Amino acid sequence: MTIVSYAGITRPSFLLAHPELPVLVYCKLQLNNLSTFRIPSNDMKRTEVTRFRCYVAERTFESTSVGSPLSNTGDVRLGRKQRSSSSLYSRPSLLEIKNEKITNRAKVYEFLRGIGIVPDELDGLELPVTAEVMRERVDFLHKLGLTIEDINNYPLVLGCSVKKNMIPVLDYLGKLGVRKSTFTEFLRRYPQVLHASVVVDLDPVVKYLQGMDIKPNDIPRVLERYPEVLGFKLEGTMSTSVAYLVGIGVARRELGGVLTRYPEILGMRVGRVIKPFVEYLESLGIPRLAVARLIEKRPHILGFGLEEQVKPNVGSLLEFNVRKSALPSVVAQYPEIIGIELKEKLLGQQCLLHSVIDLGPEDFGRVVEKMPQVVSLSRIPIVKHVDFLKDRGFSLQQVRAMVVGCPQLLALNLDILKRSFDYFQVEMERPLDDLVSFPAFFTYGLESTIKPRHKRVAKKGMKCSLSWLLNCSDEKFEQRMEYDTIDMEEMEMPSFDMNTLTEPRSDDSASGYDDSDDEHI
Repeated sequence: MTIVSYAGITRPSFLLAHPELPVLVYCKLQLNNLSTFRIPSNDMKRTEVTRFRCYVAERTFESTSVGSPLSNTGDVRLGRKQRSSSSLYSRPSLLEIKNEKITNRAKVYEFLRGIGIVPDELDGLELPVTAEVMRERVDFLHKLGLTIEDINNYPLVLGCSVKKNMIPVLDYLGKLGVRKSTFTEFLRRYPQVLHASVVVDLDPVVKYLQGMDIKPNDIPRVLERYPEVLGFKLEGTMSTSVAYLVGIGVARRELGGVLTRYPEILGMRVGRVIKPFVEYLESLGIPRLAVARLIEKRPHILGFGLEEQVKPNVGSLLEFNVRKSALPSVVAQYPEIIGIELKEKLLGQQCLLHSVIDLGPEDFGRVVEKMPQVVSLSRIPIVKHVDFLKDRGFSLQQVRAMVVGCPQLLALNLDILKRSFDYFQVEMERPLDDLVSFPAFFTYGLESTIKPRHKRVAKKGMKCSLSWLLNCSDEKFEQRMEYDTIDMEEMEMPSFDMNTLTEPRSDDSASGYDDSDDEHI
């Protein structure tokens, strides 16, 4: 049964009907003519308004009709119970959103504290919304080998998305050839790489390294050795350090090898590290070009702390009777001597040689001057070599003289010593004093030098010292074979020649680096 209410307008030929009640709903219809009033109009026609109420299931509907042909339909207002209901699709307020974020971050912090991570530095950093997502991020870092301690050392790594940041960076490094076994140490040293953009940050650095003649196969080893290089700006420290090295004489074609063996150079500031180091070696008497050659051969010497290691070690050498004039030769022969824990080694070796061959302090200084590597020899080889010489009939005094004259005797292979001594004694038939006078005999190749020269001299019937026979180049020896007499001035003990480090190269080119620009570096 359908009950329809009507609101009528007292104008002829017009009826407006409002179906307002649902089907099959019992209702009690009550029409109340609440009020009828007239509304004046401009055309002086009368307009009547009739209002009535009906009660349906104890809800009140109120309708008003206005006697106007084009008037709007009456408003239907629900009761208080209907009006108070809220929409299911209403938007939360900004305050509600803010409170929800605070609640979620508190849960994330609670999770981090629960596993031992201190989140104090994470305020203001965008983090996962839920603790579950943060757990996945921490688990991924654990799979890379990073511990809770590693994460606490750089907690900002927790701001890196696994899919958006970590995986793209690690994939890029893997494609370059960086070994997965090195990822853990790589990230411990430079976790900031996980924030980097492959295209914007990483790839330009790799291309720069390739432009420095570092071979593609060496790029991964460079990055593994010095991952921090990926964070440097191309126009900053890297370019100035390379320019300075070229400026002091490092050959451009050697740069690739230098940077491959010691890429830390790319992170060194010229004004604070490289230039003071070079100038200090120059002050010792080592020519700048010789310093450049030392850097080419042993670039790691630039990592020796000038104030912490180099200067104290030079002082120790002087303290142990190394003459100041010999310092350039000592450093050039064994650059590592200015970067090791030297004083204890000097003291230990001095005591050892004193106990084995009764070597005095002054003679110890001469030994270090001629073979600075002696500071790194262990006790057993030294004792064995001394015993070998004693067993061959040399007195303690002769052994001491031989060691002072040629400290290399203490480091040579014992088999080489034995074969050379047997040839000397059996084929050359010379007295032991000749070896005492020229102990460097043992440092020459038996098959390549000693035998052929001895045979040439013996065939010619010449009598000469071991020094005259051996202490010269092959070209010089051929000249000597033309001599009628032996020039005694040429009979000198071999020594280190600094000129071997300063020979010019035809392929060197000038650098565009200007020292005047160094003040702001």
